[in-house]
Amino acid sequence: MSTYSLIFPAFNEGRRLAATLDVVLSYVSRQQWKAEIIVVDDGSSDGTAEIVRRFAQKDPRVLLVQNPGNRGKGYSVRNGMLKAEGDVLLFSDADLSSPISEAPKLLAAIAGGADVAIGSRWVDPKLQTERQPVLRQIFGRTYNLLLRLVLGLHYKDTQCGFKAFTRSAARQIFSAQRIDRWGFDAELLYLARIYGLRIAEVPVLWAHVGHSKINPVPDGLRMLGEMISIRWNGITGKYANAAARQAAAR
Repeated sequence: MSTYSLIFPAFNEGRRLAATLDVVLSYVSRQQWKAEIIVVDDGSSDGTAEIVRRFAQKDPRVLLVQNPGNRGKGYSVRNGMLKAEGDVLLFSDADLSSPISEAPKLLAAIAGGADVAIGSRWVDPKLQTERQPVLRQIFGRTYNLLLRLVLGLHYKDTQCGFKAFTRSAARQIFSAQRIDRWGFDAELLYLARIYGLRIAEVPVLWAHVGHSKINPVPDGLRMLGEMISIRWNGITGKYANAAARQAAAR
């Protein structure tokens, strides 16, 4: 029976994190999964870590990982992934914009032979129960087009915060990851592609949740710069070198 690691990056999620952990723990118990729930606190100032500690005291399945200050979502996901011990590793946004009950769809894709399974809002748009504001949608589709042109990532949705990995794929990808902030999703898929890993894009239920921490203009410009960095790293062989170092270390 496979074991699972569920990773939740969290920055100032004190308002909703307790409810999220209640939902996740209840679901894991009903499914009778052998699982660990890792919350990665990204330098929060609102009591996020204290909430996780309270849960961890009552339930050993809950683990707290703390970043050295606010380092970004990409850093948080990597930090959790490289500390996880499951056979299959899944990360999800703390707001559960894709319900944890959608996880079996990703796990089925992994069981079917995929190395990486990515939740998608756009394979079947009817599954979006609450769409993003129009300007956010325009930004997202424009970014997706640029990813196709610059990085060759021909997926309908790279940015959905709901992705699963085999243990070996996670070690290979996250050990080479360099992007610490919002552009990290594209880097993960770029790495998976150049390493020859099998990627499955899976339609999932998804609902827009307010209080997004992305600011479209400055974060959009940062993501554009990160996209160019990813392409440059690929051209100059930095990712290939990272893969070689990993192989030598094994």
